[in-house]
Amino acid sequence: MDSSSATAATVAPVVTSAPPLEDCLRLLRGERDEQKLAGLLVAANVCRAGDADAVANVYRAVGPRFLRRLLNTGLGKVEGGKEEEREAYMRLAVTVLAGLARVPEVAADEGVVSTVPLVAEVVAKSTDPAITEECFELLSLIAIASEDGAYEFCEPGVIDMIFLQILSLTDGSKCVELAINLLQLLVHKLKVDTMSSEKLQGMTRMVTCLARIFAVLHTAVKFDALHMLTFLLSQKESPLHDFLRSIPASIWESHIRVGITAILQNRVVSSEKLHALLLAECMMSILGEDWLSEDFEVQDNQNVLSVDKFVLLVLESARVEVAVLLNELAYLKYESSKISQTDEAISQKQRNLAILFSLIERIIKMISNASSGEGAPIHTIRESTIMQAITGLNETINLVLDFLQDAKDHGQWKGDDLLAAARIVGSYLAEAPYACKEKTGNLLEFIFSIEGQDESSSFYSICFMLPMLSQITMEVDGCRTLASFGGHKAVIDCLVKMTEQGGMTIDNGSMFLACDTIINFMSNMKSVHIPVDYRFIRLLKALVTWAGTTDASSVTMTASCLCVMLLDMTSEKFLLSCSHFDANILGSLSEIIIRSLQQDIPDDDSEQFKQKQIIVSGYKRWADRFPRVKDVVEQHVSV
Repeated sequence: MDSSSATAATVAPVVTSAPPLEDCLRLLRGERDEQKLAGLLVAANVCRAGDADAVANVYRAVGPRFLRRLLNTGLGKVEGGKEEEREAYMRLAVTVLAGLARVPEVAADEGVVSTVPLVAEVVAKSTDPAITEECFELLSLIAIASEDGAYEFCEPGVIDMIFLQILSLTDGSKCVELAINLLQLLVHKLKVDTMSSEKLQGMTRMVTCLARIFAVLHTAVKFDALHMLTFLLSQKESPLHDFLRSIPASIWESHIRVGITAILQNRVVSSEKLHALLLAECMMSILGEDWLSEDFEVQDNQNVLSVDKFVLLVLESARVEVAVLLNELAYLKYESSKISQTDEAISQKQRNLAILFSLIERIIKMISNASSGEGAPIHTIRESTIMQAITGLNETINLVLDFLQDAKDHGQWKGDDLLAAARIVGSYLAEAPYACKEKTGNLLEFIFSIEGQDESSSFYSICFMLPMLSQITMEVDGCRTLASFGGHKAVIDCLVKMTEQGGMTIDNGSMFLACDTIINFMSNMKSVHIPVDYRFIRLLKALVTWAGTTDASSVTMTASCLCVMLLDMTSEKFLLSCSHFDANILGSLSEIIIRSLQQDIPDDDSEQFKQKQIIVSGYKRWADRFPRVKDVVEQHVSV
């Protein structure tokens, strides 16, 4: 390509009228570069005219190969030519491509899509804002036109080149606006669930680059980066998360922390702080709760808070937002019924509250790990920080209990916000079962009645309380609290339902907690009679079902222990007279007891050793009342 073409490119804007389209196409189909270049100068005017058919004809005439060669020449990848000539070729190629891409069919063509890496390289190398703007417009048109066009940005190096330029752009410029629009388009259009591993690598680079922008820039773009990060990282069970976990360096994680710190420490609107807190929750969800307490090296000369201060900053920010939302929700639900459009306002606040509750639950787990020495955090939190965090958590849980009391007073037991409140209370009491003892005791019956908006039972609210119940029922006072409103019956119903979730795997963790609660209750409250009725038989059947799903000794021993205690309350003759009980169930119960008596208990497993003692002593008490069970058991083991 010679310098005369560059001269032509320079004078192109003074052309006042274009030759007929056929002359343009004839030039573009010419064999010599000079003809094609002359045709392109005219084609630029054709494209600006907006005639889709004419533009398509121009594209077919020139072909993508020549346009790519023109870009390569402009980028200096082809030997020869002066710098000013290369600049002219680059400008001409980008201008023509941008004009052609305004027709969606052309923008979606494989030849145009294949220019994305080259155009991204132009973005990274060009110092001319006009060229950069046109490049971003061109890239956006390609991304909009087809799925292939959008996925081309995941090719190696493309994202890096685009982000490199964004970091150097002037705040408020047209280039920044176009660049952010392009990124937002890609973030919302690309579907990671169906991506190949190679494409996911590109998406991983997008996240790490956005993280750097979030940390380094202190302009409106920081908030744009925050919103894109929360969109990408809040998707549940995304394959992108696995790729992010596999990144060996932790630089991007530290960038996220720096950005979150800046948002939470400065005066920004509440909605942006909520986004920052959502991002913190996403990071803990993807990388584990200990992410909050890990110590990272930070680049880009960014000041960073100590781990202890960062933990408290996130927790205190979340606590403040929770307090505000609880107050606003209570007002909207119970005081402002006459105000229009209240339902949407309530729904949005409920969604925000759920995010904050999820974050605080993860902090509770992180604090529990830190105080118990579990997990392997890179940085150990100071004891004073743990105590300060626990004090704050205790205050927040008291506010949540007040919120539940308000709902109880207004006769409200159904709602996702109430269910979320029950969950966070259960999470905290699992770690501190005697915290807020009086309030919890007064509200426990109400909590057992809470249902989600689209649910027909209080199954989940009872499940949330099981970790706490399994601990407080180890003492008589806790059993009395449960018995005061028949809560032990609700726990039995909950356990039974766990085994009746069609097609779902039984949650062993919750089953153990429910069994422990019932075993504790029966051991400490012998004066409370559990009637041998339909609920009783369903419980026996549920234990048979659970024990039949696995050979795990912990399941066998726990199920057998509770079965033995239940059988001690009745007789074989009475059970066989019940309409919902038969000899097959009796046979299954016998098998469970045999398996438990045959278990070799490890010397260091005091829990199973205690269970076996209960099984043996219980069996001896009632064996004569269950002759069929006795015959089967004593054929296999000696008791």
